[in-house]
Amino acid sequence: MGNKVKTGVLLVNLGTPAAPTAKAVRTFLAQFLHDRRVVDLTRWLWCPILHGVILPFRSPKVAKLYQSVWWEEGSPLMVVSRRQQAALSAALQAAGIDMPVALGMSYGEPSIDSAWQELKAAGVDRVIILPLYPQYSVSTTASVFDSWARLMKQERRLPAFRFIRDYHDNHGYIRALAESVRASWQEHGQTDLLLLSYHGIPKRFENQGDPYGHQCHRTSELLAAELGLEPHQWRTTFQSRFGREEWLQPYTDETMAKLPAEGIKNISVICPAFSADCLETLEEISSENKAYFMESGGETYHYIPALNDNPEHIRMMMDLVCREIA
Repeated sequence: MGNKVKTGVLLVNLGTPAAPTAKAVRTFLAQFLHDRRVVDLTRWLWCPILHGVILPFRSPKVAKLYQSVWWEEGSPLMVVSRRQQAALSAALQAAGIDMPVALGMSYGEPSIDSAWQELKAAGVDRVIILPLYPQYSVSTTASVFDSWARLMKQERRLPAFRFIRDYHDNHGYIRALAESVRASWQEHGQTDLLLLSYHGIPKRFENQGDPYGHQCHRTSELLAAELGLEPHQWRTTFQSRFGREEWLQPYTDETMAKLPAEGIKNISVICPAFSADCLETLEEISSENKAYFMESGGETYHYIPALNDNPEHIRMMMDLVCREIA
């Protein structure tokens, strides 16, 4: 009889600066914005702009934003990701499943390489790769696959692997989102509108075949149905655009400024594309966009936290992993 195959899980998220300083942010942004999946401009045109303009001027500004959301334990994204890793590992062990769980980041540390070395040292010869991006995009999920492929070029003995491309319509994911919305409404009361804000991508990416926008809208539709909402009770928008080209619309910030004039002055906001709270949720949505809404005449604004290490979220992760084992 052959040796039993040992399976490990590789959780992957975007990454974070090591510290809320201009130097650390510059290092992180340089790696992030050099990725051709994120910015696909010709290098001779992009690199001078990146190193001569964007990094010197943007890094100190972004560092201040990170300082405003930084937790005592560290970067929110890193703290939450480590909690997710520990919770998933504990859930698997409680179910009698011997499966190590490693955490890697596309940019910064711990890297996907270090996570793979951790799994390899544990004797893993089959890997289930779970990018924590519910909706697929070339700029996020595909970048994870690129990193994995580069690592595998160095291996003499390739492990078997399963790559979870997306889970935008997974019932466990939708149910977990719905439970988080209901919990917020139970605490604060149901608002006039549930606004679902997703990270944006350039419209050009969608025109070239990226299914991200479609998957975001599908997630919204399924969540609204799960909550029993009428069409006028929910809306989908896109945040975090960068540069001058058109991104997926409607834009979150512009929508926030217009809602009160439409008579919508009490809203709840959730960010279904983010599996862990981070700068884009804790600063951009919970603070910056709240200000746009309130300054335009809004009265009540509640940010519903990301799923983070919520038990329903961890249960969903385990279900995804166990499905791949089967």
